[in-house]
Amino acid sequence: MKKKKSKKKQTNLNLKDQKLGQTKNSAKLVLFVFGIGPIIGIIIFLYSKGFF
Repeated sequence: MKKKKSKKKQTNLNLKDQKLGQTKNSAKLVLFVFGIGPIIGIIIFLYSKGFF
């Protein structure tokens, strides 16, 4: 029974690692969208007003 419990713990750790990886990826995506998005929006706005 002890072996089964250790396998269960390893599975839980693997799931936590996968969730952590997904969290890091989604955090990078959010930072990219909210970081680059407004810059692109400002450039488009200025271009439409004839700034460039």
